[in-house]
Amino acid sequence: MVVSVDRGRWGCVLGGDPDRPVVTMRARELGRTPIVVGDDVDIVGDLSGKVDTLARIVRVSERRTVLRRTADDTDPYERVVVANAEQLLIVSALADPPPRTGFVERALVAAYVGGLNPILCLTKSDLADPTEFAAAFADLDVPVVLAGQSEDLGELTGVLAGTVTALIGHSGVGKSTMVNRLVPDAHRATGVVSGVGKGRHTSTQSVALPLPGGGWVIDTPGIRSFGLAHIAPEDVVAAFSDLAETIDDCPRGCTHLGPPADPECALDTLTGDAARRVRAVRSLLEAVRTNDAW
Repeated sequence: MVVSVDRGRWGCVLGGDPDRPVVTMRARELGRTPIVVGDDVDIVGDLSGKVDTLARIVRVSERRTVLRRTADDTDPYERVVVANAEQLLIVSALADPPPRTGFVERALVAAYVGGLNPILCLTKSDLADPTEFAAAFADLDVPVVLAGQSEDLGELTGVLAGTVTALIGHSGVGKSTMVNRLVPDAHRATGVVSGVGKGRHTSTQSVALPLPGGGWVIDTPGIRSFGLAHIAPEDVVAAFSDLAETIDDCPRGCTHLGPPADPECALDTLTGDAARRVRAVRSLLEAVRTNDAW
């Protein structure tokens, strides 16, 4: 498993064991094949992990999930941020900076399309009541956990245990503080696990950290924007099994946003819980369309 990337070197752990770190380079035959944190790779060469040893990555396994983004909504180039994470923990502060639904909605879209299970994590709950903001995502059945400095992290620890979870959030929302609480030895672990360069994790690089109770958290850089140029409306709707079949009856070119843009959208025939989910999904589609990330 790749746990860090730095200047043409990849830190890996053998068999997912953080006590078996190996520093690697990309084999020449792989060319410019992108390799990101979370990738499962095959390596050959010196696997001892001793200082100044270097193995080679010779194969990248097919990715089970991907967290992708583009620089902005006009940029056609996709960047894979994290591979093979099972969950996406979307970290948002309830105050200072104030929460915005746009960023969360865009992160939710990236999670659904990439095959990750999203979880909303609210920090700074000592400064504001989380009820109203959390309610905005209730119809999507997104789990919500609190991680304020005064909150016990038992619930969050249970959610993360035994899984690979990517963390994403704007700078200043308290993500680093939370990571240091989840992984008390995070600074030392970063150096030992990565084994890359000077073993220093900066805010510009993702790094996977082992949780004390098992599992991994992949700490990603603070995100300024979350472009989704690579995502079509059908990709979003398809993530919801109760809606996916319905759009087969939509007219060609339907954006699924509903009237007045799409007066014949088949999603408008749904009722009950499905209709509430349609309204929630349309909020996601609108966030993608308007680039409302702030």
